[in-house]
Amino acid sequence: MKNKLSILVVGSGGREFAVAKKFKESPSVKEVYCAPGNSGMQTIGITTVAINEMDLDGLLGFVKENKIDWTFVGPENVLCAGIVDKFEKNGQKIFGPNQRAAQLEGSKNYALQFMDNYHVPTARHEAFENPEDCITGLKDFSYPVVIKEDGLAGGKGVTIASDEATAKVTIKDMFAGGQSKIVLEECLVGPEYSMFVVISEDQYRILPIAQDHKRVGDGDTGPNTGGMGSYCPIPQLSESDRQRMIEEIVEPTIKGLIQGKYHYHGVLYIGLMMTDLGPKVIEYNVRLGDPETEVVLPKMSTDFADLIDAAVNEREMPEVKENKQAILGVVLCAEGYPKNPVKINLGKLPASDKVDIDYANVMGKLDNLQSTGGRILMAISEADDLRTAQANVYEYLDQLDIPHTFYRHDIGNKAL
Repeated sequence: MKNKLSILVVGSGGREFAVAKKFKESPSVKEVYCAPGNSGMQTIGITTVAINEMDLDGLLGFVKENKIDWTFVGPENVLCAGIVDKFEKNGQKIFGPNQRAAQLEGSKNYALQFMDNYHVPTARHEAFENPEDCITGLKDFSYPVVIKEDGLAGGKGVTIASDEATAKVTIKDMFAGGQSKIVLEECLVGPEYSMFVVISEDQYRILPIAQDHKRVGDGDTGPNTGGMGSYCPIPQLSESDRQRMIEEIVEPTIKGLIQGKYHYHGVLYIGLMMTDLGPKVIEYNVRLGDPETEVVLPKMSTDFADLIDAAVNEREMPEVKENKQAILGVVLCAEGYPKNPVKINLGKLPASDKVDIDYANVMGKLDNLQSTGGRILMAISEADDLRTAQANVYEYLDQLDIPHTFYRHDIGNKAL
């Protein structure tokens, strides 16, 4: 019997909580560390390590000293900073794309050029490097128009402008805020889906598909956020549409990665929209998404640690199998999110046999946790159907009495 795995997860949010929890459930895993992690991880037996996620030298030293079998990287900023290149140069196994491949998320324009080069359907688009040209370029687009910051924005650097006045103000604000490039895109119409593909060179496995809710308010109103909730499976997504996504989006993307010699080892998120003309890519991310990870991983009956271990070591990856459960999660946020969230004292949360809590931006002791960011935690339920899972989550959240917090009340309604 092979030795059990010691794994390091890099990151601190709800996504890393869900990843570490799934690894911890595997019989092939001995120990899961998370750097820097968050205080809520003590509820699931994860050893947190006080090393900042951007301290690449510190992380490298830790894996060497503790004989970590491989590292799983959660956040995009760490991948764009080149952690994979650094670890591989020092003989350490790590799962995530290298710095060159990470540009597929690090630059919206780079990703769009990749899609153009390898014939991956996406929105009509144009990039600009100053506000004057960008405002002039508005004449080539109808309204609403999508305006994107070119660089990393944590899921929040997108504005859908319904008129010229709003578009002009947005463009000026983005450039004034330090953006060196902005992308204009046509506004695609249709249902959105989140697809995660685990890639190891030329082989790939597709994880269960989820639907995220990006807007801050009920009914998809208000500004974009990092995500307010998600659910899985997607009963309204037909098998024929799923197959079209694979054939028209996933397969040409994988071919492009191979032809472009990206040597991709990692997760690729494909944000998809099913338009009247077929599936189109909204964006690529080079890692798991949050809050989708918190519902996608529980939907898998395949051992996630075995899947990643095979990908890291370039063995044949096991097939991804799904259980029969429906999973739905809703994010509890601090007042002021996504712009200026206030600090919250959570106190002690009530226990529940129907709802799990995946903690995100928290610190302190379990009976007196403090928030450290906008998205505090996610309440998640697994049930026989989505309606029951939704009812379980909202019954739990409705009983909480935590001042200066809020959540959406319609997560999952599109499937019901």
